[in-house]
Amino acid sequence: MRARMAWIILMISAAAQAAPGNHAISFGKWMTVKWSADAANSSPIELKVRPLFVDGRLREYTLGEPHEVTDRVLVVQQAYRLNDALPGERGPLWKWQRGGWLVVERATGRVRRLSLPDFNPSTSQASWYRDYAAYCGISEDDGKPFLVVAQLGRRKPLLRQQVAAECAAPVWQRDPPRVTFAPAGGEKRTFEVHGHAVNPTPDEEPKAEEQP
Repeated sequence: MRARMAWIILMISAAAQAAPGNHAISFGKWMTVKWSADAANSSPIELKVRPLFVDGRLREYTLGEPHEVTDRVLVVQQAYRLNDALPGERGPLWKWQRGGWLVVERATGRVRRLSLPDFNPSTSQASWYRDYAAYCGISEDDGKPFLVVAQLGRRKPLLRQQVAAECAAPVWQRDPPRVTFAPAGGEKRTFEVHGHAVNPTPDEEPKAEEQP
């Protein structure tokens, strides 16, 4: 009996060591910093940023609230400091910048940058639902605005539709999943999301040709 109990205890101990636990993900206190979308802008605005810690170690600075995609993965927007000193100037001249989005994995403690198509950190406001991100993006080629719906884990956007003007953060609904964009000076556009497909709502016709 004792030999059997010892064997059971040994197996339980081995299983506990083999199954890795989640890493400790936490955020520090908020702090207010100055940010200018344009280097020539004489009126910087205030941003609230806070540090992201993994197992007590500082990994990144972040903006806004994180979005829990699953119980193992979250996304949060990055903030970082850029050295704006010219050659010959003494010491670094740090300026805060808005960055892209980060993916944080609790199981591994890994923090990686997320590539969202046409996402512009200065102007785009991403709205998350499940593993979908909806936002107004800016084309790097010609600076034109696009309505974008991207899905975590997929390189190509599910929706990329050109519009005449940028928009604020889109609004999501569930049952069925829908996202509504409101371009400045234009009509609202609502799309239903089904798996890897995004289609205009039945009562709405496409306003522009979708771009690949």
